[in-house]
Amino acid sequence: MKKLVTGILSLAVVAGLGLGAALAQGEEEGGEEHAAGATPHYPIHKPEQQDWTFAGLFGHYDKGQLQRGLKVYTEVCSACHSMELVSFRTLEDLGYSEAQVKAFAANYEVEDGPNADGEMFTRKAVPSDHFPPPFPNKEAAAASNNGAAPPDFSLIAKARGIERGFPQFVFDMFWPYQEGGPDYIHALLTGYQDPPAGVEVAEGTHYNPYFASAAALAMAPPISDDQVTYDDGAPQTVDQYAKDVSAFLMWAAEPHLEDRKRTGFMVMVFLLIFTGLIYLTKKSVYANKEH
Repeated sequence: MKKLVTGILSLAVVAGLGLGAALAQGEEEGGEEHAAGATPHYPIHKPEQQDWTFAGLFGHYDKGQLQRGLKVYTEVCSACHSMELVSFRTLEDLGYSEAQVKAFAANYEVEDGPNADGEMFTRKAVPSDHFPPPFPNKEAAAASNNGAAPPDFSLIAKARGIERGFPQFVFDMFWPYQEGGPDYIHALLTGYQDPPAGVEVAEGTHYNPYFASAAALAMAPPISDDQVTYDDGAPQTVDQYAKDVSAFLMWAAEPHLEDRKRTGFMVMVFLLIFTGLIYLTKKSVYANKEH
């Protein structure tokens, strides 16, 4: 049995190494094709791995960073991107008091009804409401953004992510890397640049080698240095804005991440202790038995 398991694991590792080498060669060829003007693989450049506080077994959210990320979202991103699955009351997890959340929600108006006359009406939002969308429907959103409707941001940090390639994906089979979404968002927000010589982009689009679907996208660079004022002394740079809003969107997509990791750690400790007790019990029961 041990030989069978060892053989299967060895075969899996060898297959993974072979597949990884093939993928790595494909990526190099894709870069050469892009340089030659042929159709490349997207994204042209893979996002760099960032140092997130919520990464790893004992990862946790930095509430100060989440509050800054909320500020970037509300002052910049919310003009185009909705977050319809996130309710205002969950903002208490960011360190805000109930009164602060009520005051924050009151800055928004939501549609409600019907009233006694059968008509819909608008009212100030309350903590139980969700973030209202900036457009009444997808068609209106697309019409206001060069024909491309901006995606909802509720789960964007979990929905986006780029295959990390070889050799990282081999390790991901045993210890999954879950921060690919924030890495991608950060890379996209900071990756706008002039197209290289010989590369043409369609009118109304903007070159970004980190975009997952093409060499350019309809969204213009959304943030610039000193665009959002921070109250805690954090750097007011594009890089910092991108990190903060990426962390905030990760929290929006997985608000219970800390509880999940804490519970998972306790379960692993229990299983290790339980396995040890089972082994010792087995040794005790069969100590004087002939095999």
